[in-house]
Amino acid sequence: MTRATLLTITAPTGTPAEGDAGFALADFDAPQVRITDLSVTRGDGVFETIAVIDGHPQALEPHLARLAHSAQLLDLPEPAAAVWREAVAAGVRDYRERNGEAGSGELFAKLIYTRGVEGSGRPSGWIFVDEGEDFSAQRRGIRVVTLDRGLRHDVAESAPWLLAGAKTLSYAVNRAAQREAVRRGADDVIFLSSDGYALEGPTSNVILLADGVVRTPQTDQGILAGTTQAAVFAFFEERGLATEYREITADELRDADALWLVSSVRMAAPVTDLDGREYPVDAELTAELNRYLLSRTE
Repeated sequence: MTRATLLTITAPTGTPAEGDAGFALADFDAPQVRITDLSVTRGDGVFETIAVIDGHPQALEPHLARLAHSAQLLDLPEPAAAVWREAVAAGVRDYRERNGEAGSGELFAKLIYTRGVEGSGRPSGWIFVDEGEDFSAQRRGIRVVTLDRGLRHDVAESAPWLLAGAKTLSYAVNRAAQREAVRRGADDVIFLSSDGYALEGPTSNVILLADGVVRTPQTDQGILAGTTQAAVFAFFEERGLATEYREITADELRDADALWLVSSVRMAAPVTDLDGREYPVDAELTAELNRYLLSRTE
């Protein structure tokens, strides 16, 4: 029996009819997506992946807000936040009830919102909940390479139709970048703009520590605003360190005292090597950071 829980969002936008929750449990092993859905034929849609720790979806509201922001950038109708919120809760409950002890660890909920079947004019939506990958090794350290994204750092302003900063289903480039990292003997990637600024990873935000200040590239450079990155800043601020959003050059990135890639499910992965340069890892600090991230209730 498949352990994952799947829900179809029957009312992804607007207000459901009276007595209709706007979502329904579905058979994970049964066909669900029509071949003419524009998510399949065009990658035309958006998504979010939410960590679920001990039954609690982390940063649910920021994720729902980011889903709505991505939808807005794609000119999709605004998703019905109340429906998606309740569907996440129902999916997590169902998974935990069916899987017992196996449902008490690190899970994830993936929200998928598409333009729908071509010609229908009606969006499609799904949520599925499943067990997360074991990231324990990556939380101890990863090797990273920089790759040129091929776009200027100001592309979100100069060419908004490129959808920089939207979390779209069109992930072929991100996957290709990760395969290139493996070919180069690394685990992950940090993208650089064509004019020499540090941006983000294919599935993560960049955090660097330099001169006692914790920084991340500012998000108006076509960078996806990170829900976990915000929590990382809160962690360091509680410990008395200054935090800052700003443009960061490739040289500043390489000269940092410490680096992390952070994301919703993997949490904080310290960089041990960037383009062949070794970085010291404060294992105790990183472990404390990940405990903080995994313990969030908001």
